[in-house]
Amino acid sequence: MIVKDDNCGVSFGGGGRGLRGFGSLIRRKQVDSVHNRRHAQLARKLSAVDLVGIGVGATIGAGVYILIGTVAREQAGPALVLSLLFAGIAAGLSAFCYAELACRCPSAGSAYHYTYICIGEGVAWLVGWSLILEYTIGASAVARGITPNLALFFGGENNLPSFLARHTLPALGIVVDPCAAALILLVTLLLCLGIKESSMAQSIVTTVNVCVMLFIILAGGYLGFKSGWVGYELSNGYFPYGMNGIFAGSAIVFFSYIGFDSVSSTAEEVKNPQRDLPIGISTALTICCILYMLVAAVIVGLVPYYELNPDTPISSAFSSYGMEWAVYIITTGAVTALFASLLGSVLPQPRVFMAMARDGLLPPFFSDIHKGTQIPLKSTIVTGVFAATLAFFMDVSQLAGMVSVGTLLAFTTVAVSVLIIRYVPPDEVPIPSSLLTSVGPLLTHSGGDIGEDRAISPVEQLHDKSEALLGHPLIIKEQTKDEQNEKSRRKLAAWTIALLCIGILVITSAASAEWCPRILRFTFCGIGGILLLCSIIILACIKQDDTRHSFGHSGGTC
Repeated sequence: MIVKDDNCGVSFGGGGRGLRGFGSLIRRKQVDSVHNRRHAQLARKLSAVDLVGIGVGATIGAGVYILIGTVAREQAGPALVLSLLFAGIAAGLSAFCYAELACRCPSAGSAYHYTYICIGEGVAWLVGWSLILEYTIGASAVARGITPNLALFFGGENNLPSFLARHTLPALGIVVDPCAAALILLVTLLLCLGIKESSMAQSIVTTVNVCVMLFIILAGGYLGFKSGWVGYELSNGYFPYGMNGIFAGSAIVFFSYIGFDSVSSTAEEVKNPQRDLPIGISTALTICCILYMLVAAVIVGLVPYYELNPDTPISSAFSSYGMEWAVYIITTGAVTALFASLLGSVLPQPRVFMAMARDGLLPPFFSDIHKGTQIPLKSTIVTGVFAATLAFFMDVSQLAGMVSVGTLLAFTTVAVSVLIIRYVPPDEVPIPSSLLTSVGPLLTHSGGDIGEDRAISPVEQLHDKSEALLGHPLIIKEQTKDEQNEKSRRKLAAWTIALLCIGILVITSAASAEWCPRILRFTFCGIGGILLLCSIIILACIKQDDTRHSFGHSGGTC
């Protein structure tokens, strides 16, 4: 259900057409489980184990097989393990935000759905399309990355079958990749079979990938203990690039942890979302962080960091010990990791389309759910065909930076949504705790049901209480005072959250504006830092909203 907030629920008077248009951008979706049951629901078949498989598979891509070499050589050195740890902690904080919102609002749409409820329609529209762009480009890039890895099993790309090999169209100068398109269509077909079947396939592929990583850890650990860990015996120490290098490496490897947001997109298909979603997200991220750190610790210990091959660090490390045959096992892990990441990129797309169609931001065609498989079949086919076409005709590596922009926007809005829920929940105005005892029986007598499973708008709540308290001037006076205090608290919290976002925006913009004079950059960074620090201090001192514990629904969907 779409409801109008205080800002857009009143008449704007003359010349109000533009204001009404602005009001439609900031209106928010109400948390209402009863309303959502009018829509056909997705099948609730996923357990915590399924979510862990989806999360690990979507997170562990081929980056771990390549990225650790580049980061170790150029940024972190042997301290790569610390870079992965710090990046994992940062990703864990984002994962906690996703887990909390997914529990409170277990419905399809992920960050788009949470943004629509907490921030507004305009930002939610941007987040929704950013997610679609991120998943589409990410899926196409991953599919194109599978082809050269798959070719290693055939002895090189020149030995691939002609229907899978890349070809150049002479007239257009475009390199087409039939293998990438075929893989995306295969994943799309797999998703069309049902969520349980696709999660089973994801778990199988992920298991193979994890086994390969365990082989790297165990075999590499054996070689390291046998050789004395020559990679750590360096004259310049464990931190050759200092703390700056460690944090620079953390910024790069952070994107190796992206993928847990795919778990939140399946919230509507989880049997027990309040229990399984936090378990699935946190367990998947923990497994990935541990595996990343162990693999990195082994590889930088086998070979000095400056001798690592930036393109094939793991294979070259094993080859230096005479284990050339390990290349095939490592390549198998890379292919399965890419396939699992591809499945994790295609899976959320139709669910975001479905959520936007439910809210009227896309045609109803995309919200149709197949009665047999109980998945958004039409959206799955459309997004799969589009991603396959993109992978077939375009080298999307140049667009890969747009994936980072979409991820940054989604993570930011999810974090802000958590703050809004904690301090200024959008759907309810709480009754002051000092009046619950005295007002409760009166509200009950007048027909008001506070415990009803629905969100009470501020206008409805004030109207009900004014009728119930008619003839009780002392209670009304006390209530008015508490309501004014609560209104002031909410207004202060809302402005503080806004200033917090502005401070972060100023800092990041000034830090990245290399064209700007240094003095001006430092000035803006200082201003942003002051805003950020003051906002954090104020939020730490402000009392959080009493209704934050009951926001959302403990049983149904949002």
